[in-house]
Amino acid sequence: MQKPYFDKNNFKLYQANSIELLAELPENSVDMIFADPPYLLSNGGFTVHAGKMVSVNKGEWDVSNGLKKDFEFQLTWIEACRRVLKPGGTIWISGTYHSIYQCGFALQVKHFHILNDIAWFKPNASPNLSCRFFTASHETLIWARKDKEAKHKFNYQAMKNGKWPDDFIKKPNLQMRSVWAVYPPKKEEKIHGKHPTQKPIDLLVRIIMASTDKGDVILDPFAGSSTTGLAAVLNDRKFIGIDLDKKYLDLSIKRLNDLKKGLLKK
Repeated sequence: MQKPYFDKNNFKLYQANSIELLAELPENSVDMIFADPPYLLSNGGFTVHAGKMVSVNKGEWDVSNGLKKDFEFQLTWIEACRRVLKPGGTIWISGTYHSIYQCGFALQVKHFHILNDIAWFKPNASPNLSCRFFTASHETLIWARKDKEAKHKFNYQAMKNGKWPDDFIKKPNLQMRSVWAVYPPKKEEKIHGKHPTQKPIDLLVRIIMASTDKGDVILDPFAGSSTTGLAAVLNDRKFIGIDLDKKYLDLSIKRLNDLKKGLLKK
């Protein structure tokens, strides 16, 4: 088994190819997976960020290899994730229309049972530059269970009666619906820099609170700056994160240290 890049207080990071590392982990050992796989959008185009025109290119890891190879990639990492999940374990996958439909089909091909799709609404989304399309203001989250016959965890009361003050869609003491209003990462979440597809900690806290219990093992095969791990630590869960880029693993450790100092909070 490969030695972790970092391992402290139930927060474990590996610098590795996620498919290769997943093959080394014990079968049926993980309670929940959150995956934010490459959107395969780096095509030389432009978008808007903070009111400025910026390149959409994020890195070689985000370049499409064509429809067939892209789908084979989705199948391969999802199959690797399935092996390590417990029978009642669940996987959450985040994506835009560029990738999420491939992921959803790959889940079905690999015999997952899809439980929900969540529309994560971004209230302050960037405008569409060409003015020829609707402004993209959401991402989709797919929630699926490994074994259709097993019982998955869903903390219904926490979702219904919990306090979600920044989500103007969630009504107090009513069932949580499948559209969530969550703002992008706050300033303090990016103090040491940020990953190009960094998720807000509020989003990951909700996912973790919904579908895991204290002490559960949560894995992120595309960890980036480890927002999943920070949300896990905040809520007394164990975390395994995998990423190829040392820069983002080091950023993850800095963010964890800030969390322990109380500089980064839920």
